[in-house]
Amino acid sequence: MGKKGFLEKYHEKRNFDISSEPFGDESKKKDKDKQIFVIHKHDATNLHFDFRLLVDGVLKSWAVPKGPSTDPKVKRLAIRTEDHPLEYADFEGVIPEGQYGGGTVMVWDAGKFDNDKKDDDGNLIPMGEQIKNGHTTFILHGQKLKGGYTLIRTSKGDDEKWFLKKVDDEEADARRNPVNTENESVLTGRSMDEIAKEDESDD
Repeated sequence: MGKKGFLEKYHEKRNFDISSEPFGDESKKKDKDKQIFVIHKHDATNLHFDFRLLVDGVLKSWAVPKGPSTDPKVKRLAIRTEDHPLEYADFEGVIPEGQYGGGTVMVWDAGKFDNDKKDDDGNLIPMGEQIKNGHTTFILHGQKLKGGYTLIRTSKGDDEKWFLKKVDDEEADARRNPVNTENESVLTGRSMDEIAKEDESDD
């Protein structure tokens, strides 16, 4: 049974008696100053990548159908989804069929990020404020993705859309295609098939 509060939408969509996804602990909001990111590869109704930034104690989340690019000329659609708990950063496994988001989930990339957006006086603009304003800039320090990225909102409402784009810096590389060529979990080293099979054998 879900609870009202900062993860209300997340709780409402899930049955935690069935799904092994983490419920989330509100006390973890004390970790709100941590700056971590995680990208889940998620084989649900459609294969996509879930991009998450820890901001104000929760993982702010976007579904990126084609996954992130390292080419600064490429804009990738990113659809805003519900906030996830900090504990979700380490979640890897299979969400049962019939449950919201049912399918295999991999920790495709993870690491820390730095805020990279300043106001006219040279002060960093808090990430929460950037998201509210619809334009964020940050530097990823992941195992697969590195360097500057930006998320820019293009529409509001129930189907809030953004795009995710690589900043043109020394880490930009139009020749790389990591979503197709780098297919192992940074958490366990497993492939999507291995995660699915091992989860099935544990039942």
